Order: sequence, then structure tokens, then C-alpha cells
Amino acid sequence: MPPGKSKHAITRDRYDAVLLDLDGVITDTASLHAACWKQMFDEYLRRRATQRGEPFRPFHIVTDYRLYVDGKPRFDGVRDFLKSRDIHLPEGTPDDSAQAETVGGLGNRKNDLINDVIERSGVQAYAGSVKFLRQLRDQDYKIAVVSSSQNCAMVLRAAKLDHFFDAQVDGNMIEAQHLAGKPAPDTFLIGAKLLGVEPKRAVVVEDAISGVQAGCRGHFGLVIGVARKGNADELLHHGAHLVVTDLAELID
Repeated sequence: MPPGKSKHAITRDRYDAVLLDLDGVITDTASLHAACWKQMFDEYLRRRATQRGEPFRPFHIVTDYRLYVDGKPRFDGVRDFLKSRDIHLPEGTPDDSAQAETVGGLGNRKNDLINDVIERSGVQAYAGSVKFLRQLRDQDYKIAVVSSSQNCAMVLRAAKLDHFFDAQVDGNMIEAQHLAGKPAPDTFLIGAKLLGVEPKRAVVVEDAISGVQAGCRGHFGLVIGVARKGNADELLHHGAHLVVTDLAELID
């Protein structure tokens, strides 16, 4: 889409609803999640390397987080990253101790870290995203937040944004209803169902590769990538119809 035309991409004659990811799209929490993933994985990888007398290969935010973890449900992120390193751990359970050397344990350790960070530092919403949400509400769009995070409700409350949304799909619903996480389209499709709209009449807004893929696979009418990391080409390559650097670009 030509520069300056982004603000005309979402129109009421074509779309009835907008479904947005949370971390990195609405709130400036993606970087917090990435740092917590790195801390958790580096602690585990360093300990494993020491025990086995092998070189320590750290978790890289630029590559590992983006390719294997970003946008996915917590335990899927653990599983997919470990697979990329040819590491096989017992699955465990979602209730495993954060000290357990299982997929469940590592995931819960990361969750403890992010909860601590949010409690200490709070949550900041992107100003452009808040203005965009207000415009959507003023123009009578239905709005859903679709996040893989089990902390979604807490983050929205902390940012004082929970009143904007007609529906919420989060990590707790994914687990309770046994939904496939992003890049599968299931979470966005159930979000559209909760809003009572057809996917072709809905817009998906995502910053993660897995989320853009999910919107594309769900045959949504418009998939918008948010390239806050200078990765516009990457998001377009994985299925975004349009890429912006901030949601303010979508405001009339």
C-alpha cells in the first residue's frame, strides 16, 4: 500500500471487527517477555552446558525469540525452542514447579519472571495504539484482544485498557479449550466467533511472525503487521497484507 494510505485501510463498508494481539501491538511488553525468556533459557542452557562439559550457546532474542517463541503459547514456545537445539525434556504438567527440568517447569519459570517484572515496573501502552482503539470504538467496530499470554487480563487492567474489548482470547482459554496456538488460526477464529463476525469481515493486527501466519491461515479480510523491530519485509513475507510501524498510522 502506498505511503500515507494506511489510514484508509480499515473502513466500515468492508470490515466489522478488529482483532489485536496484545504484547508489542497494544502494550510495550514484548521486550519484557523477550528478556524474561532469555533469562530463563540462558540459566537453563548454562547449567546444562556445565553439567555436560559442552560450550554454552545463549538464547538470542533477535533470532531464537522471533522464530521459535514470539506470539506462541508459553509451553509451545519452550517446546519449539528446545527442539531447535535438539534438546528433549519430559513434558511435565502445567502445574510443575518452576524448578522442574520439564517443559512445564521451564515455562512456569518464565511466567514467574514476567509476573515479577510487571509487578515492579507496571505496563505501558503505546500511545498510538490507545488512540487507534478509541477510533475503533468511536466508529462502532467490534474489538477483540487475541493473545497467547495467560497474563492478558492482568496486563490490560494494569494498562487501564480492559474496557475497550468486546471479547478476549488468551492463554487460559487456549488451555481450557485445547486450542491450537499461533501460527494456527484457531485463536483468531474463535475471537471472530465470539464477536459474531465472519473472518473475511475482520482485521487482524499482529507483530509476531506466528500471529501474521495465523491471520493469513484463518483467511481474515486484512492482516496488518506491526513492524516495531524494523522487520516489515519479514512480516510481509509471512502473509501480512499491510505493515505499519505504529498503529497511529491507521488513524484517520
